[in-house]
Amino acid sequence: MECRLAMKSDAKEAAEYIHLAIHDIAEALTGEKETEKIREVLSELFRQENNRLSYQNSIVAEIDGKVAGILIAYSGDDAVELDKPILERLKRIGKSHVEPFDNEADKGDYYIDTVSVGPNFQGRGIGTFLIQSVEQVAKDKGFTRVSLNVAEDNPGAKRLYEKLGYMKEKNIMINGHEFDYMVKNV
Repeated sequence: MECRLAMKSDAKEAAEYIHLAIHDIAEALTGEKETEKIREVLSELFRQENNRLSYQNSIVAEIDGKVAGILIAYSGDDAVELDKPILERLKRIGKSHVEPFDNEADKGDYYIDTVSVGPNFQGRGIGTFLIQSVEQVAKDKGFTRVSLNVAEDNPGAKRLYEKLGYMKEKNIMINGHEFDYMVKNV
């Protein structure tokens, strides 16, 4: 298993894995309802620069040359700016009442937006590998805290994050769902 920076060519797998991880949040980000269209837009956003879902903010885990998992992370300070291209796209396609997305990340944190492991690769420690890799990236960039959100109805993921040293700091709402905002000092 190896970890590397994502490339535009990873877009197809990235779109699938992102969708599997964020479910209805993907509908809000894309303005689409059908799986095929959601993944098409996610793939397009992944290939573009300077948005939250860009390959620029992503690392992938590879096994035997295949993308096994993906992690998207960025500075909480950049979150609003990274959402602008997505919001502008929603306005362009005629989505009425386009409002800023819920604030998911605190300023000063290196924020893990999405962690997803492909269905055929689960149970091999890939999620842990990706998280530990991005913690090193955060340190290298001068961050002292890494944060993430975990859905309250996902106790398995929460146990993993606690095992890796993340602690719940507060509850937040994202797209109408309650999440635990968890942090780790690095």
